[in-house]
Amino acid sequence: GVVSYANEVKDSVLGVPTEVLREHGAVSAQTARAMAAGVRTRLGADVGISVTGIAGPTGATTGKPVGLVYIGVATPSEENLRRDIWPGDRSEVRAASVQAALQLALKTLTVTASNPKFAV
Repeated sequence: GVVSYANEVKDSVLGVPTEVLREHGAVSAQTARAMAAGVRTRLGADVGISVTGIAGPTGATTGKPVGLVYIGVATPSEENLRRDIWPGDRSEVRAASVQAALQLALKTLTVTASNPKFAV
């Protein structure tokens, strides 16, 4: 696993293109997609899961409130994204995000497993 709070880590470790971070920001669907793909390919994993968001209590910007979270899941044959805005404090936002990420991973793997092109 990788904790990539800094954009430099998203770029250098996970391979998130600098242009994606500059154009869409660290908290975006595009970054979540690239992070999940980067986890999978750079770490040699069958499944990559990413979570990027603003857990609070600070960090909100115009159009990106506290609680905004993007989740990505990547397998060799599937990519799924999810966007949520969770209520609550930092701890509650993080807990809800983890549960949602695991649910999205399960959904993705269920779809992937039914795809005859996928083989683990």
